[in-house]
Amino acid sequence: MRKRFLSLFLSAAMLLSVLIGFNSSTLAADPIISSGNPIFTSIFTADPSARVWNDGRIYVYASHDIFPSRGSDLMDKYHVFSSDNMVDWVDEGEILSADDVPWGRPEGGFMWAPDAAYKNGTYYFYFPHPSDTNWNSSWKIGVATSDKPAEDFEVQGYIQGLPDSNLIDPNVFRDDNGTYYLYAGGGGTSYGMKLGADMVSIDGPVKQFTELEDFHEATWVFKRGSVYYLMYSDNNPGANRMRYATSSNPLGPWTNRGVILDPVFGSETSHGSVVEYKGNWYMFYHNAKISSNGTLRSVAVDRLYFNSDGTIQKVIQTSEGVPAVGPRSTATEVKYYDLINESFDAYTQKTEYAMNMSNVSIGGGATRSGANVENMHTQGSYIQLNGINGGAGGKALLTVLYSSGDSGSAFKVDASGDTAGDGYFLSLPGTGGWGNYTGRTNRLIDLNSGTNNQIRLSGGMGGVNVSRVIVSLIPQTTQEAEYPMSGANVSVGGGATKSGGNIENMHIPGSYFELTGVGGGMGGQKLLTVVYASADAQTTFKVNASGDPSGNGYSLTLPGTGGWSAYTGRASRIIDLNTGNSNVIRVSGGMGGANVSLVIVSSIP
Repeated sequence: MRKRFLSLFLSAAMLLSVLIGFNSSTLAADPIISSGNPIFTSIFTADPSARVWNDGRIYVYASHDIFPSRGSDLMDKYHVFSSDNMVDWVDEGEILSADDVPWGRPEGGFMWAPDAAYKNGTYYFYFPHPSDTNWNSSWKIGVATSDKPAEDFEVQGYIQGLPDSNLIDPNVFRDDNGTYYLYAGGGGTSYGMKLGADMVSIDGPVKQFTELEDFHEATWVFKRGSVYYLMYSDNNPGANRMRYATSSNPLGPWTNRGVILDPVFGSETSHGSVVEYKGNWYMFYHNAKISSNGTLRSVAVDRLYFNSDGTIQKVIQTSEGVPAVGPRSTATEVKYYDLINESFDAYTQKTEYAMNMSNVSIGGGATRSGANVENMHTQGSYIQLNGINGGAGGKALLTVLYSSGDSGSAFKVDASGDTAGDGYFLSLPGTGGWGNYTGRTNRLIDLNSGTNNQIRLSGGMGGVNVSRVIVSLIPQTTQEAEYPMSGANVSVGGGATKSGGNIENMHIPGSYFELTGVGGGMGGQKLLTVVYASADAQTTFKVNASGDPSGNGYSLTLPGTGGWSAYTGRASRIIDLNTGNSNVIRVSGGMGGANVSLVIVSSIP
């Protein structure tokens, strides 16, 4: 399981479209901190199931939309997110994928809306998944268990005795007396039943709810006071709405109460959950605010309010989200309210990559036209940049310069430092024409330290011509360590000699000097600088260092300085060191003469 803190990495252009109506000047004067919507932005998520467990945190179990999009059917895995204040969310990581289901559909996919329950020290994760290629007639409700709410789930099998057709979207409800009920259904058919004491079998008959008005799917049952509420999505033309019904019994009959959530932005589907947390009621749902693509959805949350008679007011979908209900956490690095005025001014160390450079490759149908890359609308098309400098590693600002005659397009970005492996979404609004190279879009990505990073831009989601890519870093404070040749950790051999704090006679074949106990910091690439004097036109040293992965050493060229006492020469090159302070650097001569006074090892700026 991979766990990471959530960060919002949207382009500046995308922020404008996502935050329509979000007044930044008003926000600056408002002391209330809100979550922003959508709340999960590290990956595309849908079908949120919100649960509050005994540790005081709220957990959201969500399905995952594959990016680049493969439709809403082939969803491949589930993630869990948690918070203790409704604003700062932690992506707890992947808890289950199609590959983990031994009885599942051979082709995978179809990991649709899940739910979770807790009983006697065990967490139960319920998920719908077909067992055959003919998926629509082989649905099963799988069950996985763990002693933790967000990791180590193991598939136990599936619930026996249920219909095979349209059996999706499981929901588990615990009544006040400790009885658990399972609800499921789709395609216009809704079921409810009592769960057995083992939580993986049914106890009694399966009841079909024929009284629900225009039922489609997405059942969610909860209780407030003595009233049971059943929420579900309908078949509204164009896009689903969320409706609800009430009852005095967990298995009905149900009285229809109307619509509580209108169609969401950008998605024909609708699915939600309702939960009480720290005295407030919330509705979680999904929309396509980030992607504007109904198959790439994101989870959002807003407050839910009851009338005095127990009926529910229609939920208002907002960009602001919900206020914090506890102290701020360090779990979230960046959220919408932090990014309103962010300009990325700190990322001043820029490297530009023209599309005709030797370290830029293309494939999958992408083509070059002059210095531009075209045909990125083709499925499988990509641009790959190799040998990218990530500096000390961490965040980097990716900027793409482009043109587009489409109204909006997107790239999937993969980068070497993305430890979660889900990639990044990059929105590219239209520029009004294929020859209008005024497009400029940014987003933060993760890179490893050093210069061996790769960045891949994958297309197939609208047309874009790319002219240039810029990678910008925050300049690192250079840390230097100086090693005088008179130091106790400097030894010579092979004919090299020490004279008055300098090393001489490095022209002799086999001559060398060696530095021990050299600090490598966190390891990786460092800058080696040799200060020297030389009356020869040019000298070459071979450098061997502890962290050299090839073992072949490095070549260092030293131009002449005009005299053996003219210590004005400075020759540098990048080498590799290991972590810690036990590195050894050996400099070998015999290819021209140079007297050395000082060696400097520094971090790469």
